Amino acid sequence: MESSLEFSQGTLLLRGRSRASIIDVFGDDVWRWDARVEAWRCEASKYASIVDRLQRIGEVSNHRRTCENRAEAWMKVAWPKVDLPELRQEQLDAVQAWLVSKSGVVVMPTGTGKTEVALRIMHETRCSTLIVSPVRDLMYQWHRRILRGLGYDAGVIGDNTFNLRPVSVTTYDSASIHMPTFGNRFELLIFDECHHLPGRIRSDAARMSMATMRLGLTATPERSDGRQVDIETLIGSTVYNLSIADVRGRSLAEYDIVRIPVHLNDREQVLYDRLSSEISQYVYTRRQDDPAFAWKDVCAEATTEPESRRTLDAFRRKQSIENRAAEKLRVLEDLFRLHQGSPMIIFVGSNAMARDVSNRFLIPCLLSHCGKKERLDYLEGLKNHIYPAIVANQVLDEGVDLPIVKVAVVIGGMASKKQAKQRLGRILRRQNNQRAILYEVVCQDTTESQRSRQRRDNDAYTGTRHRRI
Repeated sequence: MESSLEFSQGTLLLRGRSRASIIDVFGDDVWRWDARVEAWRCEASKYASIVDRLQRIGEVSNHRRTCENRAEAWMKVAWPKVDLPELRQEQLDAVQAWLVSKSGVVVMPTGTGKTEVALRIMHETRCSTLIVSPVRDLMYQWHRRILRGLGYDAGVIGDNTFNLRPVSVTTYDSASIHMPTFGNRFELLIFDECHHLPGRIRSDAARMSMATMRLGLTATPERSDGRQVDIETLIGSTVYNLSIADVRGRSLAEYDIVRIPVHLNDREQVLYDRLSSEISQYVYTRRQDDPAFAWKDVCAEATTEPESRRTLDAFRRKQSIENRAAEKLRVLEDLFRLHQGSPMIIFVGSNAMARDVSNRFLIPCLLSHCGKKERLDYLEGLKNHIYPAIVANQVLDEGVDLPIVKVAVVIGGMASKKQAKQRLGRILRRQNNQRAILYEVVCQDTTESQRSRQRRDNDAYTGTRHRRI
């Protein structure tokens, strides 16, 4: 019995097989009958295992019973030039670990050269490749690195551009939209910052692709929703895991973390206490009628219940007081004096605080809505000492290549350990034997103090010193 396998809108279609044959070869949990096209259908991501199964039972061309493979549309790639740096031992280990199975996740701290690992893998595999990144800045950064290291002008899919080439770069959002169109064109799929992949929409970028080789890159695979477990299904298991402690003082700089406690001023404290009381009283009152009432219920009801909406507004105002405490700006001024002449990155917890710092100290404010040219100007200016510092909310937490900076100040943020490691990693690129230092300025006796303890509960923050300025 002859049959055919083809790619269709992010799925695979298998024609010419009976139900008995399907169950005999694949079992009953892979294919589903689609009466609209009179064929068996399954996710494109199962392509490798399906072809492997067909080959195992001898259903390849030149045999009596064959399955014609019409699905693949990828090709081999010849790199115009190769100008890649010599890899360090841990990078070589990561490449070799991935090449064993040619699928899986490489976990390496920020600054240890995950991009160089991926470029070396691309050089070794020499096949049609799609690199998927979380934001446009990273997409263009990958484009530049491929052009510089492999001499290839990669296609760009995203940012109002659709230039499809055998090697292309795109974003998670664009990949999930367009994968039904080109999911059979790329043999290697690289997910940068792959902890962004799990989810109902973005994971389609993996499920609708036929790629038989998959590489995930991340420094922090953990997610607050626990969906990091889905990464193994979408990409593969972790094949290499490197911690900051493994390369501290070698590939990464030695560093110190200094925690500086501050307090709200009298006016801020009075307002903070009043808002806290309002929130507590509302939740207490609601729990008299419904003991299971929780904060998520306040958020859910905020669109329809005026009291819930006022309570949520009080919570946001309370957080704003923590983020924009006046004492933080005083401490930041002292730190600027202490590290005069050294470029600095200031990490904040809100766009409003970023603008406060920018206006107070006349330094660039880098936010998510800043344009591409503006971002490049700020980063180049920091590199060339035109700007003594830049302030950012979350846009510099991961991915974007930064100039070598050895001083960072955190004056706001989430409770996430992932964010804490990402921000620390931004100053750990090695430069001679220069030591890095991260300051964390925290409002005592507030919920920010609790968030600080949570995010510092990891091995990278062991030995944090506490001091006052």
